[in-house]
Amino acid sequence: MFHIAMIEDRLDEAGRLGDYLDRYGQETGEQFQMERFPDALAFLSRGCGRFDIVFMDVCLPGIDGMEAARRLRQADQKAVLIFVTGMAQYAVDSYEVGAQDYLVKPARYQDFARKLGRALDRCRRESEALMVPQQSGVQRILLRSILYIEVQGHRLWLHTDGQIVSGTGTLTEAEAKLQGKGFLRCNKCFLVNARYVQAVQGYELVLTNGEILQISRPRKKAFMSELAEAMGNGMIL
Repeated sequence: MFHIAMIEDRLDEAGRLGDYLDRYGQETGEQFQMERFPDALAFLSRGCGRFDIVFMDVCLPGIDGMEAARRLRQADQKAVLIFVTGMAQYAVDSYEVGAQDYLVKPARYQDFARKLGRALDRCRRESEALMVPQQSGVQRILLRSILYIEVQGHRLWLHTDGQIVSGTGTLTEAEAKLQGKGFLRCNKCFLVNARYVQAVQGYELVLTNGEILQISRPRKKAFMSELAEAMGNGMIL
């Protein structure tokens, strides 16, 4: 089940999107729990951190949607944010707060369904995890938190955004398990998560945390092609 927040002061607009959500659930079999908030203050005081997807009206009484989104991001980086607006010019500003999409009022069902589907795909991807055996049991590591996986001898080391976790197996086995998940082999020692790639400089791969990994010469062409595909547009200039 996915938890949806809708911040909308107009009952007619909230009703429209609520009906669309019900229709989408009936057509796809997805289950949703939706909660509506009449203003941003009500949402920020009771809603942050509890929702998978947030539909945020831009023009709200009191705190507007853009400011509410900035405050939301201070408390919750993971919620998928979709702005709902009567003016398309707000779309440019929406990306400053990590919004995935925007809907222009009055939203059509086809547009709503397409953008909700993308949001659900992102939620599923970002909740995927590896179960890594440890001496005391197993540790769950979210795929989105892994910067890269390194092999040393017969051990794997998962470098995450908060710790380094030791695992077992080979890099080839890890690569097979993570196929299609955005993890790319840059040389015989590393699998890197494409979402953390900041730049490629010659045969050096710069990550968002400043670390630098090497790209092997035999892997360079294939790596660049796979990176472009993982980024979603298939284009490398």
